[in-house]
Formats: sequence, structure tokens, C-alpha cells
Amino acid sequence: MAWWKRNQAPLRRVDQDAQRELEEIRARRRERFRILVCIDGSDESYEALRMAKDIGSSNECDIILLFVRPIDQGLRSGGLQMRVARENMLEWGLELPGIQYLKRGLDMLVGEDRLAEDWELITSHTDIRGDPLGDNKIEYVNGSGKSVVLKLKTAPDPASGILDQYELGPYNVVIMGNPSRWRGEIKSVLQAGVVQKVAMLSPCSVLVAREQAGKDGFLICTDGSEQCLNALRQTAVLAKHCAKPITLMGVARTEDDIDRVDASLQSARSMLDDIGINTRAVVSKVGDPVERIVETGSNYELITVSDSGKSRVKRFLAGSVAFDVMGASARSVLNVR
Repeated sequence: MAWWKRNQAPLRRVDQDAQRELEEIRARRRERFRILVCIDGSDESYEALRMAKDIGSSNECDIILLFVRPIDQGLRSGGLQMRVARENMLEWGLELPGIQYLKRGLDMLVGEDRLAEDWELITSHTDIRGDPLGDNKIEYVNGSGKSVVLKLKTAPDPASGILDQYELGPYNVVIMGNPSRWRGEIKSVLQAGVVQKVAMLSPCSVLVAREQAGKDGFLICTDGSEQCLNALRQTAVLAKHCAKPITLMGVARTEDDIDRVDASLQSARSMLDDIGINTRAVVSKVGDPVERIVETGSNYELITVSDSGKSRVKRFLAGSVAFDVMGASARSVLNVR
């Protein structure tokens, strides 16, 4: 027993050192604005990347490109040796699923000429049981500290991989391309697609990127609640960073509520004035919130809504105004959490 205890002590110290290092990394990351962009090779996913590039243009923003592949996707049967496969992948010489998608994304963000000038390359690998390649990451860091990360992640399915990646973050926002369909009925929830599952279950804000046809900047929706006001501050700072004009919007379900909505909008406008952010216009409507927001938002580049504060399970089962706007709108929608 004494021998076992003596040999366990060094192991505990190693675990403690690893945990301390992980906490330090996460602390540094919390000081950055981190964007997770999910790439699957579709045109819609590259629209998400264009949105991320617009939002994350400053040196204070890091962009992480993620491709999720199924566990052991035919690699064993192909006879690839694990070491050789990893080395070739990191040199972008192997046609593995997702590699070319990520490389195209990197070219859109930075370009080979700029990478060669002042970006440092850092690679890392994590073993995954039952898979010869595991998780692999390539990080490019420039002299100003900005980071662009390419992550090839292994998971049972894309939605699980994206949600697991958040736990390795943290991230401020997940950006995904427009899904081919969006199921709204409760009975169809379990058959929802990747984007819809992530939008329902993600702990952080989720942006569904669509064609940027609207030219009127950001439409920020608020109901005067504390949660909406917190989201309003976050989104207004983001809009200012992107040099986008801001319009505030509130919806009264009945005419009797319109005065309350107008008052909350003026209060929100004053709050933004106090922190030095100008509001171009204020809009109040009467009717169904989802319908009015989608209708008005058709003229805007981005609609921002605030999550209701429901738990993951309640969002999964019942949805919310914010969630329904994400599915119904033809414009990009940011659900702030």
C-alpha cells in the first residue's frame, strides 16, 4: 500500500499541473472575443464565415473554424498509419474529410501570402478512442495576438461535436449557416437538424447566418426585461465595433401595451446614450412578436433577439420567441445568451 501511495503522488501532481494550465488558458481566452464558426463545405457555412470575418476583424477577436467528422470514417480500412496520417494532415497534403473545407476557410480569412508574413503556426493533437486520427488543431497567431484556429474534431454526430467543442472554449458566439429546413412543431424536435439542435442547446449566443440583402444595419429587439437589456448592451457594442447603425424594436401584443413598450424603448435608448452608443431609430409594433420582428427585420442585415432564459430542456421542448424568429426569418439572426 505504501508503494502504491508513493507512485500515486507524482501522478496527482501531474494532474494538478495540467488542470492549472487549463484554467490559465481559459482565463486568457475569457479576455478575448472568441467566435466558433461551423464549416461543413456548403455555401451556407461559408456565408457564416463571411459574417464571422466581418464581426471578428479586430485583433481582439479570435476565430475558430470547426469541422466535425464521424468517428473512424473509413480510415482504418484504408490502411493509413496514424502517425503518417497526422503529419500529412497538418501539412494539408492528405484529402481527409473536412481538411479542404477548413483550408478554404483559412484562405478566406487570411490568405497564404499574409500567413507567410507574420503568423506563427502551432499544432496539437488529442487521442480519441476508436479513431486513428483523433482531434487535430492548427492555430495561427499573429504578432498582435489574434488567433485563427482550424479544428478537425471527431464526434458521433456534428451537433454533439459542436456542443462538445463549446466546453473546450469558452466562446462568445457560435455562427452557423442557414439550415435547409427548420422544424417548429414540438413533435418534430427530436428530428431537428444540426443548426436547430445547436441553437436550442448551446450555452452561448448562436448566430444563424443568411444572405446579407438588408442594408439597414442591426435591428435589436427588446422587451424591457433585464435579460433583454443585458443582451442589448452586448449587441450594441458589437454593432459599434462593426460600424453598423442600430435600430431598436419592441412589440406590444395589444394596443393596451404600446405605451409600456414605447417607454421601455426610450429607456433602452437612454441606456445606450449613456455608454456612448447612438441609436439611429426606434420602432414599436403591435401584434404577434415573431411575425412583426420577421416582417420588420427583412430590411436589416442582422436581427438580434434575446433568449428567454429558459433552461436547455425547456428550450428543447417548447422553444421561444427568439428561437422562432431564428427559424422564420430570411435574414441573419443572432440569439443572445
